[in-house]
Amino acid sequence: MSSSALPYRPHNHDACVAQALAEARTICQQHNARLTPTRERVLELIWQSHKPLGAYDVLAVLAEDGHNAAPPTVYRALDFLQQYGLVHRIASLNAFTGCTHAGKSHNGMFLICRSCGNVLELTAPAVSSAVHMAAAEESFRPDDVTVEVSGYCPGCAPDHAHG
Repeated sequence: MSSSALPYRPHNHDACVAQALAEARTICQQHNARLTPTRERVLELIWQSHKPLGAYDVLAVLAEDGHNAAPPTVYRALDFLQQYGLVHRIASLNAFTGCTHAGKSHNGMFLICRSCGNVLELTAPAVSSAVHMAAAEESFRPDDVTVEVSGYCPGCAPDHAHG
């Protein structure tokens, strides 16, 4: 398997998915929120790879599963998952990716590979702090900050070397 199939670092993806689902169940229990089978399946589908999925991609797989799901069902499930911090919307791709820091208050920062499509959620407190400080200098109080950085992951970068 090439390194471009993974989110920049090799890891046990099955454990990654299982952990995400377990965290989701815990977070929903803590908030008395109902993680219905459809919501859980949508979350599982989003975690199936590190390539963000659009709502219609999710809908297509649900149909293959035998669910009689309509677009509003998928959008409601995605809204629910976003509300509880279980997924992030990648605006530039109009798609969703699993949150690696579910249940923790944080800014979404993402490295998006233009070649393989994988997305890595980045933890960069200095970047977050700089954004909030720059906003404060303008007397602006941000309530949501998302940073999306496009480029090439280590597996794809050699194919796109400059020069």
